[in-house]
Amino acid sequence: IGLLSGWLIGRLLGWLFFQTRSKALRLSEHREGFVALAATFLAYGVTELLHGYGFLAVFVTACSIRAEERAHGFHNVLHDFVEQVERLFTAVLLFLVGGFIALGGLDSLTWQGMVAGLLLLFVIRPLSGWAGLLGSRMRSSERWVTAVYGIRGIGSLYYLAYALGQHRFPVPARELWAVVTFTVLASVVLHGVTAGPVVKRLDRLRETTPPST
Repeated sequence: IGLLSGWLIGRLLGWLFFQTRSKALRLSEHREGFVALAATFLAYGVTELLHGYGFLAVFVTACSIRAEERAHGFHNVLHDFVEQVERLFTAVLLFLVGGFIALGGLDSLTWQGMVAGLLLLFVIRPLSGWAGLLGSRMRSSERWVTAVYGIRGIGSLYYLAYALGQHRFPVPARELWAVVTFTVLASVVLHGVTAGPVVKRLDRLRETTPPST
């Protein structure tokens, strides 16, 4: 349902963005970034009403819109707007996570949970990200950096909340929240400190090393 709903909504929005003959309906002519939020909420809401996976539908919708017209400058408008909104919401969410920690959110963290969080950061995510990039044209160094740093771990908070709402787990919810919060905190500190130097070194390698096959 998520795949089909996302594809259909993406095709419809792609047509409205770029193909319709009416300039009043052709959304790319208005250069309005808020359209990205509207597309996100539309795909997520419709899919959830159909009992599908809204996150997957949003991803497929974005891919379908991009496939409709890849070279249009409107994509840059949407990207820049979404990136600003993402930074804003990430800052707010990190502020709330900090408040949760200050109120004792990590009190239920066990050494087993700490080990699980470190394994996620240093083993599971890097290896799975590296495997997912096999066959790409990235250099080996670029593939490892992308796999290690990956996307932000803030989405883990959503997934845990969703999972706790759907099933009962043998581990108390407060312990699971502590593990995820610890993992996000460790990722923010570790990756926040090292990302800048690592990216600069990667840029220097690009300049001095020819691309490998």
